[in-house]
Amino acid sequence: MSLKVHLERCKGCGICANFCPKKVLAISELEKVEIVNEKDCIKCGQCEMRCPDYAIFVEK
Repeated sequence: MSLKVHLERCKGCGICANFCPKKVLAISELEKVEIVNEKDCIKCGQCEMRCPDYAIFVEK
């Protein structure tokens, strides 16, 4: 797995999903980030850099 999400930290702001160039992330009905297309992840780190709550991490 290349992405780790700490749902207890996520407030559902959507910043990570908005900055993802490959649309790997989305905000679920529960208003939390979810990984929807992990195979397309290029591990660019935009989601990790932009998350204000340190809720998502890219494993390289």
